[in-house]
Amino acid sequence: MDVEGWDAEGWVLAGGRSLRMGRDKAAVALAGRPLLEHMEDKLRAVGLRARVAGLHAPIQYSTEYSAADVAGAGQSDAYPDIHPGCGPLSGMETALSKSEAPLVLIVGVDLPLLETEFLAWMLRRASTTGAMATVPRAGGKPQPLCAVYRQELLDRVTAALNAGDYKVMMAVERATAGGRLDCFDVERVAATGAWRSTRATHWQFMNCNTPEELALAAALLAEEHFPEVR
Repeated sequence: MDVEGWDAEGWVLAGGRSLRMGRDKAAVALAGRPLLEHMEDKLRAVGLRARVAGLHAPIQYSTEYSAADVAGAGQSDAYPDIHPGCGPLSGMETALSKSEAPLVLIVGVDLPLLETEFLAWMLRRASTTGAMATVPRAGGKPQPLCAVYRQELLDRVTAALNAGDYKVMMAVERATAGGRLDCFDVERVAATGAWRSTRATHWQFMNCNTPEELALAAALLAEEHFPEVR
């Protein structure tokens, strides 16, 4: 993939409690590598600086990285959530407050089947439309933890957290009430060939919340037509 000169940063939200997984999802291994490492690599493949919000503890990266690589691979760029224990909206607040770029691509740590071609396409769309939030819909459901946001949303996100409103999509809709929310159907756009895809859209947005879902993701990646995490 050609790396583009984005005026954007990529952030992985890693602050979840991982109750259904039974252990920290960021550190759980998939194909021999922690989920966090997979997600950071996706952001770098798109050409973005990869940063992390809400990481609970340092992650042991896979041995394919040298010590120098690991030092610069994102953990030194990890920040605790400003409102810990308040869900992914707090991770979003952390990313918006710490970003040094106006556009912020946010991905959850548990989306290892996302494809970089789609992430690049969504970034181009966000850069072109000027929307405050660019949020895909998969199966008719908004996916606010795989979306692009503008830093201008920070004050409204913080206000929602201070008011005890922790639901991400509800906060995004209120924050963009002026009409600058771009919510698009990924299946419809994918059908036009807007990006190259190696797997069905519904798989790309599968969250690995449980050991069973992690095992399913591993099985899909092991199949011949899913040769690698992209």
